[in-house]
Amino acid sequence: MDETLQRYRESIDNIDAALVFMLAERFKITQAVGQYKAAHALPPADPAREENQIARLRQLAMDAHLDPEFSEKFLRFIIDEVIRHHQGMQEK
Repeated sequence: MDETLQRYRESIDNIDAALVFMLAERFKITQAVGQYKAAHALPPADPAREENQIARLRQLAMDAHLDPEFSEKFLRFIIDEVIRHHQGMQEK
């Protein structure tokens, strides 16, 4: 394989690993938030916070020259997954 291509792929692999570990850390925190919400009878979703987070991430994406539509879809996927987990905690 071409040496340059190999270096690019190694960098991509390292970034992918970092993303996975960062997502794992994020989900550890959102798990704690879900437990707190369940213990205090708070709703699993907070639409106002979600909208603020999406707006904030869209701006960060634009600042980073990343497609804000992509960043919103990515965050929406994560938020939906977190809410699903929080709903499951409240059903217990």
